[in-house]
Amino acid sequence: MIDETFNKIEKRISGAEGLPDDSRKELAELLATLRGEVTELSKTHPEHSQSIAGFADITSLEATKSKQQPELLKPALQGLEASVVEFENDHPQMTQLVNRISLLLSNMGI
Repeated sequence: MIDETFNKIEKRISGAEGLPDDSRKELAELLATLRGEVTELSKTHPEHSQSIAGFADITSLEATKSKQQPELLKPALQGLEASVVEFENDHPQMTQLVNRISLLLSNMGI
């Protein structure tokens, strides 16, 4: 299920016309790393890893829409951030990745 979700996210990002190429590349790299972290987490916390993948999916959907709706993206990002807080001590890289994704989207004006 996690692989399917991240495959969908990767496809969505690669086809997003509104993203600058450098941002698209960076976002794809961050999400690929997040995918590895979430896959690892799924071995011990399957429900939490599904939640993180789900929020990543919703966030990518909102971030790649041709007509941005900040009122929908903001709660999606907040959900993604909240879903990794519990694992900040055990999986600091995952928390850093989510923060970098949020910052990247923010810097893009999304």
